[in-house]
Amino acid sequence: MTRPTTTPTVQRADDKHHYEIQVVGRTAGFTAYEDHDGRPVFYHTEVDASFAGQGLASQLVERALTDVRDARMRVVAVCPYVAKFLERRQEFADITDPVTPEILRWLATVLAH
Repeated sequence: MTRPTTTPTVQRADDKHHYEIQVVGRTAGFTAYEDHDGRPVFYHTEVDASFAGQGLASQLVERALTDVRDARMRVVAVCPYVAKFLERRQEFADITDPVTPEILRWLATVLAH
């Protein structure tokens, strides 16, 4: 019988528009996005309280942004956590586009459906 790994893994769940972080076979958190003009617009990041304080949100966002970079795309960070992460981690500045009023209007419309 295979034992679940305790090393967190991150995977993209396109059907949910999430990147998810798994710990011991459980979804510990996610960062949600919607696609706009070929760019993921990250709008929410959440880690389950039972996994708090383990640095999982940072690992999750770093892996998600690395995946976006590897796909040669750019990102927009509406999510306060992702935006703060990008302020601290300037190595992702080259793939970051600003949040604009147009993006915010578009996202509000998409999330209302």
